[in-house]
Amino acid sequence: MKYLLIYLKGMAMGAADVVPGVSGGTIAFITGILDTLLESIRRINPTIIKVVKEKGIKGAFMHINGPFLVCVFGGILTSIFTLSKVISYLLVTHPVPVWSFFFGLILISVVHMLKQVKSFSMVRVVLFGLGVLFAWGITMLNPISLEMTYLNVFIGGSIAICAMLLPGISGSFILLLLGLYPSVLAAAKNLDITVLAIFASGCVAGLLTFSHLLSALLRKYHDATLIFLTGLMLGTLGKIWPWKEVLTWRSNSKGEQVPLLEQNLSPMQFEQLTGQPAHIAWAVGALLCGILLVWGLEQFAARSGVGSED
Repeated sequence: MKYLLIYLKGMAMGAADVVPGVSGGTIAFITGILDTLLESIRRINPTIIKVVKEKGIKGAFMHINGPFLVCVFGGILTSIFTLSKVISYLLVTHPVPVWSFFFGLILISVVHMLKQVKSFSMVRVVLFGLGVLFAWGITMLNPISLEMTYLNVFIGGSIAICAMLLPGISGSFILLLLGLYPSVLAAAKNLDITVLAIFASGCVAGLLTFSHLLSALLRKYHDATLIFLTGLMLGTLGKIWPWKEVLTWRSNSKGEQVPLLEQNLSPMQFEQLTGQPAHIAWAVGALLCGILLVWGLEQFAARSGVGSED
């Protein structure tokens, strides 16, 4: 049951990572597995060779918390391969409630994270503001268009996985900024083993380097790091605002025109400019579902003690 729960949390991370603007790291944090995930990955380093010699492969596997990692990444991959089509479809057919759900999820997650900070100071308030500005700045960047080469896919994977570990920064959005998101998503849908293997190699390289840094920061400067990460989450809310006007378009992997640059609108402006209903009732309902989901996870973790999977 324990590992099934971890697997489901991994699936939730994968589902979030498919959506540009939503971070799997956010899901890892609110489900209580981010610290364990970072610590487990951090143990994958050259010293593992010594552990293999002393305890064998099974001992080394347990040393890096192998069952936990298999469940988390198994869940992530399951979502990417099974939910990518569903989420892509829902974003096209029902964008307002989908974005509203994630908006509510991140909004309550900010509250959840701030509750973990033991004390506030001027320095930490500044760090929070810097996090907001940094994330907001990234969401306002104009996407570039990297050529679809194996080297660029590797580099994109190493950068995106770092973002996926950070609550607030979306790995898929980083891929979108680099111009690689359509190609990687198409590779996942079409099971292009070569592209996926190169992308995965980049992810592994980024994972094994960045996780050490983030894990060290959380150990030595826990509250300061936490409040900066919370600022990152708050700064991405503009990106997932449900009502938008499309300014420019791009062609996806199927040659279809999909939004590239957008600007936020009020529900009333949205109806006036697009001629489409704002679906305010659906938006509010979906937002409340996102809030209740995080609240429920928080209560469940507090009562059952599943927040730590060491």
